[in-house]
Amino acid sequence: MEPIEAITAVHHPLRRRIVDYLGLYGASQVTTLARALEQQVGSISHHLRMLERAEIVERVDDPTGDKRTSWWQQSKTSFRWSVDDFADSPSDAMLARSAERANINTQIGRLSAWHRSGNADPAWSRGAFSTDTLTWASADELAALSAAVSETIDTWRRAIDTEDGTERRPVFVFAHGFPTAP
Repeated sequence: MEPIEAITAVHHPLRRRIVDYLGLYGASQVTTLARALEQQVGSISHHLRMLERAEIVERVDDPTGDKRTSWWQQSKTSFRWSVDDFADSPSDAMLARSAERANINTQIGRLSAWHRSGNADPAWSRGAFSTDTLTWASADELAALSAAVSETIDTWRRAIDTEDGTERRPVFVFAHGFPTAP
């Protein structure tokens, strides 16, 4: 179970963007983050300290040895949690529900932005996908599917050779599985 401090820290919209950027590009200087995310350096520094307190990012040495610059990298690369993890604490459960809504809004927002973009490049449009199904499953079977999907995505991500010269773009993948009614 993730601590509530980590969950709430990463689900702030700007902090989520910082974590996503560091996940894609690796260790980065504060000014690089600020420029890439179109934010002020002071704001980025503030949010990095919040993420550091939640043990999501950490300070690292400047690769060139320059002690005057501030570099950061992810220290935590995945988060698994459920609102139910916090059932014993009404205040933490409320924070977890708020973080869950923020996460869903981020996911749907990214999907909506992709569709609004017009998908101009046919190769990327063919590569993008949406999948869903409606079936019967027990809670344990749904949990097993969750683990299998996570493992498949992790295996796929680790197999990508980012040094092979192929053009790549940041890609967002998300899936949900939950009980429902037809």
